[in-house]
Amino acid sequence: MNKKTKQMEMWSEIFGKKYTDRNALTLKEMEELTKRNYGYTRTELNQEFIGDMNRSMRILEVGCNIGNQLLCLQKMGFKSLYGLDLQEYAVELSKSRTKHINIIQGSAFDIPYKNGFFDLVCTSGLLIHIAPSDIRKVLAEIYRCSNKYIWGFEYFADVYTEVEYRGHKGLLWKTNFSKIYLEQFSDLHIVIEKRYKYINNDNEDSMFLLEKL
Repeated sequence: MNKKTKQMEMWSEIFGKKYTDRNALTLKEMEELTKRNYGYTRTELNQEFIGDMNRSMRILEVGCNIGNQLLCLQKMGFKSLYGLDLQEYAVELSKSRTKHINIIQGSAFDIPYKNGFFDLVCTSGLLIHIAPSDIRKVLAEIYRCSNKYIWGFEYFADVYTEVEYRGHKGLLWKTNFSKIYLEQFSDLHIVIEKRYKYINNDNEDSMFLLEKL
């Protein structure tokens, strides 16, 4: 996909840089924030979904930003970790704060890895920033690169719902992303899916692990 979408333009330029600066948390700060939001640390959430998996499995996070989720997985013992992010600034920052994690700049519309290269491909707060008209293209790329598992942690709603983001429209949506995956790819099934309600408001997020049959 050569043409940039509105969302790509916003996230790859100054708007995206400001987001990264606002959210440049340490791993400990991320864990504390997740605990305040849901009552669980990110490590506890990760452990429930992939804690029993082989630590040598190859994992890609699409939309890794500064790499905190990858650092969390590394701390859990996972050794073959890769990250992809659209924003050059976030990629450079992630490289300065991680070791032995392969993080590169790139687009979720055109993931620069061969079919089935990863055992697991994951997203965390990425799909919510893809326009509904484009979402199936991104899901197809994630599906293509995974030989077994797809793991997501995204804002949830029963139907596609646009949410104004910092005064902007056309940048954030919530929906049932696992359902869209299952509708698009007949060989996927749900291994586990849970909804996590925020402690201080009525919003909820969905974490789901899908497997290719």
